[in-house]
Amino acid sequence: MKIKKMGKVLIALDYDPTAQKVAEIGYSLANTMDAEVCLLHVILDQMYYSFTGHVTIMGFVGDQTAKVNTRTANEEKKTAQQFLDSSKKHLGDKMIQTIVVEGDIAKTILKTANTMHADLIVMGSHSKKWLENIVLGSVTHEVLNDTTIPVFIIPTKKHV
Repeated sequence: MKIKKMGKVLIALDYDPTAQKVAEIGYSLANTMDAEVCLLHVILDQMYYSFTGHVTIMGFVGDQTAKVNTRTANEEKKTAQQFLDSSKKHLGDKMIQTIVVEGDIAKTILKTANTMHADLIVMGSHSKKWLENIVLGSVTHEVLNDTTIPVFIIPTKKHV
């Protein structure tokens, strides 16, 4: 029996500070398998980015206050690309691919994984409270339910 090698790993990242953990573990896993790595950020909607505060993740520094509602789609894509470029630099591998796409998060992760023929999807689970999951849905849950590609989920819940 011939076992298929995991050749491509898609790592989905958001602006949450836990993205660093997801990127590092996902990259380490892909590196262990000698697989190609692609970092993906999905832009959902301007309202999705309507949080305030200062973000510092893997060398990416951004002020997400006030300007967020006045950004154009091109500005949002540019910011997302800077975030992925910073993440790539943090991981220290110039061969990492990066993709920024607009759309429904779960559907776009799945479409991108299928298009690039990914062998594994890596993503974090923010472990929201049950009510938030019912009201907002869970991207991780939706990806798991709608894919035939293996998914490696990294729990990012903060332990108190």
